[in-house]
Amino acid sequence: MRRSTFLTLSLAAAAGTRAAAQSAFDPATSSSQAALRVLLGTGELAAGAGDGFTFNGRAYRGRATRLDDGSVINTLGLEEYLYSVVPREMSAGWPAAALQAQAVCARTYVLQRSNPRRAYDVVPSEADQVYLGIATETPSGRAAVDASAGMVLWYGTGFAQVMYSSCCGGHTEASSDAWGGPPFPYLCGVVCTTCTDSPYYRWQRELDVGLIAQAFDAELTPYAPLQGIAVGERDPSGRARDFFLQGERGVLTVKGSAFRLRIGPRVLPSLLITKIEPATEAPERIIIEGGGLGHGVGLCQWGARGLAQAGASFSDILHFYFPGTEIEHE
Repeated sequence: MRRSTFLTLSLAAAAGTRAAAQSAFDPATSSSQAALRVLLGTGELAAGAGDGFTFNGRAYRGRATRLDDGSVINTLGLEEYLYSVVPREMSAGWPAAALQAQAVCARTYVLQRSNPRRAYDVVPSEADQVYLGIATETPSGRAAVDASAGMVLWYGTGFAQVMYSSCCGGHTEASSDAWGGPPFPYLCGVVCTTCTDSPYYRWQRELDVGLIAQAFDAELTPYAPLQGIAVGERDPSGRARDFFLQGERGVLTVKGSAFRLRIGPRVLPSLLITKIEPATEAPERIIIEGGGLGHGVGLCQWGARGLAQAGASFSDILHFYFPGTEIEHE
């Protein structure tokens, strides 16, 4: 069986669980190209010009179906979905090779996460990939999708587990260090020297110790009051595996990912922390210095931009960040 047929059928299988009226116009059941279902949510649905529709005033390609709970599902061709996603996940003004690498990542991300047991495959937010319909399409985004049409990252006998984030800060993160689980040979972290143009390559934050204490109020009670914060163990990429919250009566150890989530992922852009020290003129505050934005696993988007500017092709970029993978056609 050709991979393109397998992909179409794997996504189409979910359509069979829905009502016949719903699947009658589902391209996943009749198209030779892979299609997917995006859960748009609840809102106002109306017919649009041509073949599309509008949802809450925004134009979309494909077809819309309203589920029993009122949620709207957008079913459309995978490549059409990517027309909207690629320029939302990466700046449309970046080099073509970087955008093409992003297109391959976004396509693989969808195909290795499709779940026929659900009424949808992905949501249109950062929880999966940002998808806002036709209005966010750009000529460069469509060109990148078309130039890489049907291409996916493959490892062994299946899709690679694709991840990407904005800026790795100089070293991508191993998936096993970020989230646990068995290590993937192609997601073990690489040294990245081409993301230095990112505004988040190096950053500094000044935080109120009292607000940090409030964030961990229940856990800190046996040790309070909070007197200081330090990085505990680091993983091979330099990211904090845990933090020590020093109290008057002992030390509370907090897992790195839990600390960042509780403080706020935009307040603490990444776990690649280089320094924590008291603010000179405000002892109730601390200065945290670090690098990168996001989890840092897989493709570094700013690094991909830098590689493309240096002349790398999209395949060069993908093989650098996902060593040992192959680029295949669906």
